[in-house]
Amino acid sequence: MPSHEQAALPQRHILCMKWGTKYGPEYVNRLYAMVRRHLSGDFNFVCLTDDPKGIRSEVQCFPIPPLDLELAPGQVDRAWKKLTTFEENLYGLRGRALFIDLDVVIVGSLDEFFEYPGEFLIIHDYARPWRRRRITGNSSVYRFEIGAHPDVLAHFRENMDAVQATYRNEQTYLSAFMHRKGTLAYWPAEWCPSFKYHGIPAWPTNYWREPFVPRGARIMVFHGECNPPDALAGRRNRRFRFIRPARWITRFWNA
Repeated sequence: MPSHEQAALPQRHILCMKWGTKYGPEYVNRLYAMVRRHLSGDFNFVCLTDDPKGIRSEVQCFPIPPLDLELAPGQVDRAWKKLTTFEENLYGLRGRALFIDLDVVIVGSLDEFFEYPGEFLIIHDYARPWRRRRITGNSSVYRFEIGAHPDVLAHFRENMDAVQATYRNEQTYLSAFMHRKGTLAYWPAEWCPSFKYHGIPAWPTNYWREPFVPRGARIMVFHGECNPPDALAGRRNRRFRFIRPARWITRFWNA
């Protein structure tokens, strides 16, 4: 049962997750600051983490619920831990939750992310010229009612080996599961553009034009070969792919 203190919390929650050493507490602190600037009214900011040290006091930190997932030596972590956000009782929290990855840059209002109609909303994974668009969502930003979908996590726990053999990562599984339930829906395409696909000028203009924020963007998603510090420094982790420094990031990405 939730405590009186938890019961009094706002019914809008921002969730994030930090584990391991790839992202330090500064990522959580920056994300909180960006949310505070771009979300009006009251909200509760929660970080599920294995190490709360250095995270600012405005953030509620809780341990990541156990998943009992054992990775073989050399096996890549496919972010399966995100599925624990669907615990039936997530530390007594109640209300609507917006999950946001740590490596994003918020550039516009978040208010409508809580108001947009739908039971489960996620980014429609970005189309590639060489591949037809699939139902898969990108789980950098998704919204749900806390405690409303415990079957997502229960099915995974009961069928870990089969799920991992069938689905490449947590977002392909999550999208397929919600699609079967009839609850899968997507954000408007312009709200969560990909820095990689939508924010880098086309060749050869990338040599003299800076990366940019597309019109209508609310959250710039960094995936694949760039994270915000790389983009700010003009780095990509693939050879022969040049970008100029994305200096606009400094206007948004600070604590």
